[in-house]
Amino acid sequence: MIDGQCRELALSIDSLHHAGVRIDPNYSYANMRPNETVRPKLFRFSQCNQVQITDLNIKSAACWGLSFELCDNLTLDNLKITNRAFWNNDGMDITDCKNVKIINCDVDSADDGICLKSYYPGYFNDTIYIANCTIRSSASAIKFGTASYGGFKNVTIENIKIYDTFRSAIALESVDGGIIENINISNMQAINTGNAIFIRLGHRDGETPGIIRNVHIKDVKVQVPFGRPDIDYDMRGPAVPFFHNPFPSSIVGIPGYPVENVVLENIEISYPGRASKGMAYVPLSRLDHVPENIKNYPEFDMFRELPAYGLYARHAKGLIFKNVKLTLDDEDFRPAFVFDDVDGITMGQVEVPEPNKDQIILYKSINAQFDAKLLLTAKEVSPQ
Repeated sequence: MIDGQCRELALSIDSLHHAGVRIDPNYSYANMRPNETVRPKLFRFSQCNQVQITDLNIKSAACWGLSFELCDNLTLDNLKITNRAFWNNDGMDITDCKNVKIINCDVDSADDGICLKSYYPGYFNDTIYIANCTIRSSASAIKFGTASYGGFKNVTIENIKIYDTFRSAIALESVDGGIIENINISNMQAINTGNAIFIRLGHRDGETPGIIRNVHIKDVKVQVPFGRPDIDYDMRGPAVPFFHNPFPSSIVGIPGYPVENVVLENIEISYPGRASKGMAYVPLSRLDHVPENIKNYPEFDMFRELPAYGLYARHAKGLIFKNVKLTLDDEDFRPAFVFDDVDGITMGQVEVPEPNKDQIILYKSINAQFDAKLLLTAKEVSPQ
C-alpha cells in the first residue's frame, strides 16, 4: 500500500494560505480550495519509457492519484486506487502517451476515474487499451479531455463496470482543437450513473475546432437514477447549478463542425422518467433556444435543459443505431430522440416505450432511414 495521507496535507496548504503564506497564486475562493498545481499528485511520470506499475493499493493523494505524460509503453495492472481525500482527485490521468495498457484496476475517485488528457499540440494518446476495470466516480467514469490539444487515437475500452457515478459513464470531449478518432468501446455496464454517453466537439481553445469521428460503442447497459448517484459520498462533486429534469445522452458538435460516424450498437439505457414541464421546459417549437455554448467547459449539463429524455444529437453526420433499447421507470413527456442538424441517421431495431405519440423528432436534419416500426413514431418539425 502507498497512502498519501493527503487530506491533512491539503488542509495544511489551505491553512497556510489563510494565515498569509500565499503559496498558491491561483487559490480558488469560489471553491474554497487550493489550485491543483500546488497540491501534489501521488505519482507523476513524465517522458518515461517501459513503465510497469502492478499489484498496488494506492490511496489519498492531495490531487490526482496517478499522472503520466508523454510516456511510451506503459502498463498499469491490478491497481486499487482510492482517491477521495480532497477535491479534484482523479483516479489516473494519461496525457499524450503511446502504447498504454490499463487492466484489472479498481478506481474510486472524487473526480474523474480514468481520464485521458492531451496538453501538447501535435502529440496524441495513441494505442490505448483499457479493460477489466471497475470505476466509481463523483465525476465521469471514463473521460477524454477536457484538455484536448493534440488528441486521442486508436483507443479500445472493454469489460468495464461502473457504479454510483455522478456524471457520465463515457465522456468524449474535444474542445481545444484535438482529434478523437478510431474509438471502440464495448461490454460496459453502469448502474446508478447520472448520464450514459456524452460526446462533445466544441471550440474552447486552439486555432480551429478539432475532429471527432469513427466512434463505435456497443454492448453497453446503463441505469440512470432520478436523484444524485453520489449522495452517500463524503466528498461529492459540485451539484448542477440549476433545476433540471434528468439528462439524456448527447452527441453534439458545433455549426460547420459535426461529430462524424458514431455507431451505437446493442445499447440499453434505463431512464427514470418523472420529468416535469414545471421544472424546465423546452418545447419542440423552441429547439433553437438550446444554447450552442461553443466555448464552454464541456459537461453533460452544459446545454441546460434538453428536449429529449433518451438522446439529443446536434451538428452530427453519419449516426447509426443498431439494436438500441430505451426504458422508462415512469412516464416522461419528452420524446426519446431529438436530432437537430444531423445529416445521415440510420435506425434499426430501436425499441422505445409507447406513452408518447412522437418518439423521434427531426429538426433541420436530412437523410434519415428508419425501420418500419420507427417510421410510425418519427416526426419532422419545421424551423419557424
